[in-house]
Amino acid sequence: MSCATVTVNWKHTIPYLTLIISLLYSIETLISHKLHVNHSQIRLKRSPNLPLRFRDDGTFKILQVADMHFGMGSITRCRDVADAEYGYCSDLNTTRFLRRMIEAERPDLIAFTGDNIFGSSTTDAAESLLQAIGPAIEYGIPWAAILGNHDQESTMNRAELMTFLSLMDFSLSQINPPLEDGAERGALRSIDGFGNYRLRVYGAPGSVLSNSTVFDLFFLDSGDRDTVQGRRTYGWIKDSQLSWLQDASKQGLKQNMGNVPSNPDPALAFFHIPIPEVRDLWYTPFIGRFQEGVACSIVPSGVLNTFLSMGNVKAAFIGHDHVNDFCGNLKGVWFCYGGGFGYHAYGRRNWHRRARLIEAKLGKGKDTWTGVQRIKTWKRLDDGDLSKIDEQVLWEASYSFLK
Repeated sequence: MSCATVTVNWKHTIPYLTLIISLLYSIETLISHKLHVNHSQIRLKRSPNLPLRFRDDGTFKILQVADMHFGMGSITRCRDVADAEYGYCSDLNTTRFLRRMIEAERPDLIAFTGDNIFGSSTTDAAESLLQAIGPAIEYGIPWAAILGNHDQESTMNRAELMTFLSLMDFSLSQINPPLEDGAERGALRSIDGFGNYRLRVYGAPGSVLSNSTVFDLFFLDSGDRDTVQGRRTYGWIKDSQLSWLQDASKQGLKQNMGNVPSNPDPALAFFHIPIPEVRDLWYTPFIGRFQEGVACSIVPSGVLNTFLSMGNVKAAFIGHDHVNDFCGNLKGVWFCYGGGFGYHAYGRRNWHRRARLIEAKLGKGKDTWTGVQRIKTWKRLDDGDLSKIDEQVLWEASYSFLK
């Protein structure tokens, strides 16, 4: 081969190599975001301002959202609505209702009490949760969630769901309580379920109790389904959870003994599946509607007796039975249904979806707010006026604060 031929081949080879390198560079540029971590997109969870505390006007308001049963947004149809509404009604009606409630009530905390998504109606649990909780995140409202018996029926199990919920923006949700002895940094206490935790609410800013817990909120995982002696039944709150609950309550009492002697700070509990004793409320005076049987476990739990022994739980807020929205009193502890919130959940025709509000009010001492004086609740309907119904006082302090 002559030198002239070699020179000609190189003249053709160099342009080909240049073209190939250019094409490879273009392809790498186009798909690099799929091949490499894009560090510019990584961000930390947006956390709410902590600690939770009462407002300057001495109030703290909680919005309970029970049984959203969110599916896949606009393609998920509503249940139990008028025929004329069915054609356009979807999960977006649930989203609209949540936005309306946030704007109308401006809650300090939103408590999502289970069946937040309807697992069998979604192919992506994470995406459905992001849409369902979305309005709370949009408005920057602190929120906490527990699981019901349908959340885990899609692409995530209960441990994964609670982990995901705890990592979402403005979430105060926790997988389970940390070990108190601190033997292992970040270690969780080994108890049944996923989503057992305590939230503390501090006194009003500038008050004598601004750096003290004055109100406790306990969230409990009531499970989904189980088999007991060959019988299928709903889940229940186990002994290990109740043991933790008692320990947490005693710890809180020790920390705050100086606030109001012999009167522990009031507490509320939130869980999804009611306890069997709620059935007995049919025979007592109650406020609201008792329209369906109480669906609960066949296992008698120790929840009520634990609350009574603790002495500070004034009310428990539940879901699960969508067209029950009543409050009734069992041995001094109120049990209140939230009422069905979501449009993909079963309901009744001409029975408005609804939400429950809980408001705690501080007592007024000499030139300062003191401990919690009163806890009341009411509901709002998803009608044209967000009608307010069934307002009632759940608890009022029997002691008087110093004037």
